[in-house]
Amino acid sequence: MTTVQAEGLSLRFRRTTALEEVSFTLDDGVTGLLGPNGAGKTTLLRILATAIPADAGRLRILGADPRNAAGRLAVRRRLGYLPQNPGFHQHFTAFEFVDYIAILKEIVDGRHDEVRRVLHAVGLDDQRGKKIKALSGGMRQRVGLAAALLDDPALVILDEPTVGLDPEQRLRFRELIADIGEGRTVLLSTHQTEDVATLCRRVIVLNQGRIRFDGEPSELAGMARGRVWTSQARAEGALAGWRTGNGDFHNIGDPPPGARLVEPSIEDGYLTVIDAAALAGRAS
Repeated sequence: MTTVQAEGLSLRFRRTTALEEVSFTLDDGVTGLLGPNGAGKTTLLRILATAIPADAGRLRILGADPRNAAGRLAVRRRLGYLPQNPGFHQHFTAFEFVDYIAILKEIVDGRHDEVRRVLHAVGLDDQRGKKIKALSGGMRQRVGLAAALLDDPALVILDEPTVGLDPEQRLRFRELIADIGEGRTVLLSTHQTEDVATLCRRVIVLNQGRIRFDGEPSELAGMARGRVWTSQARAEGALAGWRTGNGDFHNIGDPPPGARLVEPSIEDGYLTVIDAAALAGRAS
């Protein structure tokens, strides 16, 4: 079953177009959502989470239409949402915070058992009695993820869940997200191309309110094939370039004759797609 069907979603905030004619579908598994700041990612996630409506377009989530009250309620009962800033109550313990969200979700029968289940699922058995203000950033993200997993949602929406985490915390969080993506639909918004390479079987690139790419991560990397090369000095006119650990420069753009081409990464493909969108915007 297709979890999300979006067709022509558009939204304006006064004179600013946040989304313009966005169409896609989502099925089971982890889909990555990449894009620069201001691309419209959080706006799109908030629409899918039924926090705000689109101005135009059609949207069905889990078979329901969120434009009406009954449809929104049906979606919210099967939705897990971790916003970028969850708004933790600092003086709550981890258990108390997740229990509070369980009350808001109207979980009645076996509520405390369900709270313990999701805290166990994210590895917080030993931390559930600690106040949130005493937890590390990674542990707080786990608390937010536990709240999003209450009542076994069919759709989980994660907005920048690994931002601010150290490398080990990101690794542990990726393990959790990979497990969550088994048998349900996960939409993961991130700035980390490593998250996409590790977790996602599909990636959507959003920029300036429009979808610029939709496909497999390997296909995104392929968008830069023939446009990535190494050199001993900084290449003039490259879209981007940086010195690597071996002392050479990694360059993206239009290579000069005889350049040493290398296999592109997802990050190379992403930068290529974003640059093409920027050029198109300046030409229009």
